[in-house]
Amino acid sequence: MGEGLFELRLKVAEGIVRVFYCTLVGRRIVMLHHFIKKSEKTPRTEREISRKRMKEVKDADQP
Repeated sequence: MGEGLFELRLKVAEGIVRVFYCTLVGRRIVMLHHFIKKSEKTPRTEREISRKRMKEVKDADQP
């Protein structure tokens, strides 16, 4: 997804689930947001939520 944001795609009974995550120093992975994908494109609002949460997590990780 770019800028440190990654996407995990999972197939489940309900459809396709997308999980956005980022990595932090110390090899930590932080799951930021997930949703069941219902359309061809990933909705802009879902990406915006993930980017906002990534910024919050990375700002909180700063000493």
